[in-house]
Amino acid sequence: MKIEYLSEKYRVKRIEEADLPEVYILCKSNLLYYQYCPSNVSISSLKEELIALPKGKKLDDKYYVGFYDGELLIAVMDLISGYPNEETTFIGFFMIDQHIQWKGIGTSIISEVCQYLKKLGFTYVRLGYIMGNPQSEAFWIKNHFIKTGDEVQTEDYVIVVMQRTL
Repeated sequence: MKIEYLSEKYRVKRIEEADLPEVYILCKSNLLYYQYCPSNVSISSLKEELIALPKGKKLDDKYYVGFYDGELLIAVMDLISGYPNEETTFIGFFMIDQHIQWKGIGTSIISEVCQYLKKLGFTYVRLGYIMGNPQSEAFWIKNHFIKTGDEVQTEDYVIVVMQRTL
């Protein structure tokens, strides 16, 4: 996967440890998300996210990327290629800067990402959102994701699994 092709509109680059302070600021702007996700975001937790992988996957399969409008980070996405199967890419995390939400930018990014993944030969994009978060649920439904019927109980919340056919 060539991450620069994930968007024609925005510059895409791999997030590295040096970028975490700006990722932290973006994440902290999203108060609603953290009302449903009880873990507090920190530089330390973001550092862990850079290398967090599902069982059976390698760092070569992980793309933790930032979308930039010029030099300004506007969105962060964590993609796992070939998970949970070879025809699927998993979005582990996607967040838009709160200051630019409700302007179609997130939908535009998801659309471009899905178009590129389809060109690469993937059939599905899968993700999970925290049950009860109305903003997340509405966003993913608007972007053509449907609930699979699978739910994952964690210690603190339930994750609702959704999928989009490319």
